[in-house]
Amino acid sequence: MCDGQPILHIVGGGLAGSEAAWQAANAGVRVVLHEMRPHRSSPAHVTDHLAELVCSNSFRSDDAEHNAVGLLHEEMRRCGSLIMQAADMTSLPAGGALAVDRVGFSQQVADALESHANVSIAREEVAGLPPAEWQHVIVATGPLTSEPLAKAIQTLTGEDELAFFDAIAPIVHYESIDHSVVWAQSRYDKPGPSGTGADYLNCPLSKAEYDRFIDALIESEQHQFHEWENVPYFDGCMPIEEMARRGRETPRFGPMKPVGLTNPHKPDDQPYAVVQLRQDNKLGTLWNIVGFQTKMKYGAQAEILRLIPGLEKATFARLGGLHHNTFLNSPKVLTNDLKLRADPRIRFAGQITGVEGYVESAAIGLMAGRLAAAEILGLDLPLPADTTAHGALIAHITGGHVADENAKLRSFQPMNVNFGLFPEIEVRKPEGVTRFKKVDRNRLKKELTSARALQAISDWNAEWLAKAG
Repeated sequence: MCDGQPILHIVGGGLAGSEAAWQAANAGVRVVLHEMRPHRSSPAHVTDHLAELVCSNSFRSDDAEHNAVGLLHEEMRRCGSLIMQAADMTSLPAGGALAVDRVGFSQQVADALESHANVSIAREEVAGLPPAEWQHVIVATGPLTSEPLAKAIQTLTGEDELAFFDAIAPIVHYESIDHSVVWAQSRYDKPGPSGTGADYLNCPLSKAEYDRFIDALIESEQHQFHEWENVPYFDGCMPIEEMARRGRETPRFGPMKPVGLTNPHKPDDQPYAVVQLRQDNKLGTLWNIVGFQTKMKYGAQAEILRLIPGLEKATFARLGGLHHNTFLNSPKVLTNDLKLRADPRIRFAGQITGVEGYVESAAIGLMAGRLAAAEILGLDLPLPADTTAHGALIAHITGGHVADENAKLRSFQPMNVNFGLFPEIEVRKPEGVTRFKKVDRNRLKKELTSARALQAISDWNAEWLAKAG
């Protein structure tokens, strides 16, 4: 099947690139996997191994019924994922999580690719855009893309379409917000582009509540970063706790200003400060806390944010962060099949597309590998349904965001897989059940969402196998 066939060039030997190579090679496509290490390393890597785990050795929850990342694990297993095979073969005791032996995991991935008849591994840097003669390319270079390649991508896509820092506010699941406390209103009822004048959810704070919150911010513990991870403070990404340390009233004249708002729950009681949430995805299931970029440790962060009235029982799709991370403005520069609009011979995969986490990066690699293989083989491969974890991730990075009302600000930010990315599903009280608590409903909702996803991915995978042989 490979004779005379175009070669698929994959730039980057991390989890996404390795998975993409495996998927394409198993379909009968010739693959050259380009990895710059050991000739050139990155600040994060310590070995020249393929699929090196640079941070944690955990792939997080392996619960496919009640956790979105566990669901993604199972979808990848059903699609013959190399990353999941290696993880399962090198797993370590970790309760409900899937943790792996780092060295053993990388070795399993390397052995599989090095022994595959359709895979060649080139230890070299691709310094700049892939050569024009490469007809089919996947760039999977991760959050620390080398400077020459990053500059080339910037030139091709536009200076503003490649970010080098995350500046992410916490994101809350809509259903966990207390709507008896918060209300919907834009400041001064201004609708803005595509708005209604009620485009924000507002959490009111009294002076006592504000003081308690500011005290917690000032005393909070911060993440300690490597030198290469540190992000310079600049307008638009000042951490909320740093803002509070520069002056107790500073947040109240910034993201927490109470002006232009009237609380319908207490119309005669003007709040001392207000925390606003803005819709974060088209589905309306995720809302970000406006202006709350933070370096607080995750445990402390969740506890402190739940001091905000209306968010006492908030569950978070992701917590806030501020760190070095190279990623594309994917909804603008990528098509829904992960191709670069400015140069369609190039697909992107992994964390550079705007997903977070080992498994999410590998999952986008799986998609890119199959889509590229289908193109080379002349096969029609539809995208997986957005009811699957894979489809939900692709929908997020290629169009699931909400356009920002201020064109100078990028609204797209990296995201882990979570149930807030999935389309809604109807949940009915089971027959014979008299008391159906919210916690029971949420648990059943996750089970139904997971069952729907696994059926859809199984059907999609069966269609792929029938076409690709």
